[in-house]
Amino acid sequence: MRHRFALCLLLVTSCCLAAHKDSTADYKSLVERARNGDQTVDFRRLRLAYADSEAYDNAPDTDPQKKAMGKALKEKDFHAAIKNADKVLESDYADMEAHYVESVAYRELNRTDLSDIHNFIYRALLKSITASGDGKSLETAFQVIQVHEEYVLLRSMGVGLPKQQSLVESKGHSYDKMVFNDPDNGQETVLYFNVDIPIKARIVAVIACA
Repeated sequence: MRHRFALCLLLVTSCCLAAHKDSTADYKSLVERARNGDQTVDFRRLRLAYADSEAYDNAPDTDPQKKAMGKALKEKDFHAAIKNADKVLESDYADMEAHYVESVAYRELNRTDLSDIHNFIYRALLKSITASGDGKSLETAFQVIQVHEEYVLLRSMGVGLPKQQSLVESKGHSYDKMVFNDPDNGQETVLYFNVDIPIKARIVAVIACA
């Protein structure tokens, strides 16, 4: 019985590794096309490929670079902003904040060619989330691969930090419930985000460290 269980576990692990390799190759291919200005890239596919790749599982902590790029942009140190954003994108080319920073910094440096590429990618990544649903119910929740995507989307809508946030479990899925006041009419509004992917990644990381 133990031998059979071990064999099944080995087969499952092998299948997961093979899937990871396929997704990693797909992610790298899509990133290369996007870097070269290919506007036909499916950015939802790019995000999901990243989430299922080795790069996602082994992503380094880039929080220091994220803070540094934002600080540099505010201080109009555009070269430093780009340098730190590049570090973030090396790890995660689906990071919308880094693309936004580079689009602004390159524009200020009169590199409209590179600014336009990053601005297009930033907007295409946003659209790949809003195209997954309208966020108004659990059934039509926005699908995100990382929690910070939720805040980038809210900022793009003119919303600051939500006044309430809670985790909702329903039918085997996990959702972030965000409550905020609509900037247009001041009415309380609720949006839902499907967080299955980041929750699963967190569980896997905990198991790996156990």
